[in-house]
Amino acid sequence: MSVTVVVADDQEIVRTGLAMILGAQPGIEVVGEARDGREAVELARRLRPDVCLFDVRMPGLDGIEATRLLAGPGGPAVVVITTFDLDEYVYAALRAGAKGFLLKDAGPDLLAQAVHAAAAGDALIAPSVTARLIEAFADTAPAGAAAQPVDPLTEREEQVLAAVASGCTNSEVAKELHITLSTVKSHITSLMAKIGARNRVEIAIWAYETKRVRGGVRQRSAESTTTAPDQRPG
Repeated sequence: MSVTVVVADDQEIVRTGLAMILGAQPGIEVVGEARDGREAVELARRLRPDVCLFDVRMPGLDGIEATRLLAGPGGPAVVVITTFDLDEYVYAALRAGAKGFLLKDAGPDLLAQAVHAAAAGDALIAPSVTARLIEAFADTAPAGAAAQPVDPLTEREEQVLAAVASGCTNSEVAKELHITLSTVKSHITSLMAKIGARNRVEIAIWAYETKRVRGGVRQRSAESTTTAPDQRPG
């Protein structure tokens, strides 16, 4: 079955373009388009799509507030997309419950990957956004603000944590660490259980809030800003 999507953006040309790109992807059906956050929330509650794709800045009700109103049990997965290099908006969107975040210059493949990942309960964040996000908040997030793991992380889990926090997909983590995709998935499942995270987005947030991978992420930032994942995350 196709993943159903509602697209919301206040610029008609952008909204139409996103809808056309997604509608041309296999396994994705755009079922509604909204001009602002309030209309998007109404459409989402009426049409019950699998995924909502929201612009951050919209009149009346912005994408962050729309995400907060919809996110949670029984609600659609939300992917936030923007042209703005305002990392505090990204942080707020993820805290509101967004399952992913992309820049509008992401190509069709990455856009489709993010939608499919969100529908599957996973999350995809643009590598450059993740690097910028951590760079912006690593110095301000108080150490120990997030819950400590219920059990110590293994060395391999620390490596997977760093890679996920820098925006890598499962396939990229496997390639970087020379392990299988199924092993990556097992480590991520273990990480989520240990730190109480519900998805990859919360793993990334936890990583820089506790400053556990601060140095590792910054070392990968230059690579992350130029390398887009070419595999759908598992």
